[in-house]
Amino acid sequence: MPELRRRGHEAITVDLPAADDKAGLREYANVIVAAAGGHRRVVLVGQSMGGLSVPLACDRLDVEEIVLVNAMIPAPGETGGDWWAATGQEQARRELDVREGRDPDAPFDPRVMFFHDVPVEVAEEGMAAEPGQSGTPFGEPWPLEAWPDVPTRVLSGREDRLFPVDFQIRVARKRLGITPETMPGGHLVALSRPGELAAWLAG
Repeated sequence: MPELRRRGHEAITVDLPAADDKAGLREYANVIVAAAGGHRRVVLVGQSMGGLSVPLACDRLDVEEIVLVNAMIPAPGETGGDWWAATGQEQARRELDVREGRDPDAPFDPRVMFFHDVPVEVAEEGMAAEPGQSGTPFGEPWPLEAWPDVPTRVLSGREDRLFPVDFQIRVARKRLGITPETMPGGHLVALSRPGELAAWLAG
């Protein structure tokens, strides 16, 4: 956010109700709309799971562009829980683990999967502050009949271990007809390469 503001943009963070079991995708979208608060020419940036909720806010905001960063791209009627098998994420993740010498059956470790390229002090802060994620949004069918008619860009981190870059490219092409741009970095590029990400967003 500081990097975007330094470049002259008004940047707004959205604190989604991740730990609230009563909050589903519509509630997430309501929070996004409230955060945008009457601003015009909004660029909605959805990272990872944000790809499920960002499109749901487009009918109530003046959205100039959607930007997806290492994001889930849903299909109409598909639940977030079904997305993993429907897209082949697990197979892609396992194949990448094997290629890079990690045990594909090792217990999930956020330091390995998410924070491997994040500066240590930032990773420690992130690990300490990370809220629990309710499963409620993953159980709901994605409610739109199609992707919003809004210009969309997709960015994929070339070192993403959760959503391997070749996997992201395949899904984006199939579901949106868009070939992602790529940049160095893992799943959390906003934390590992904030200046580069801000420059790309601003460009």
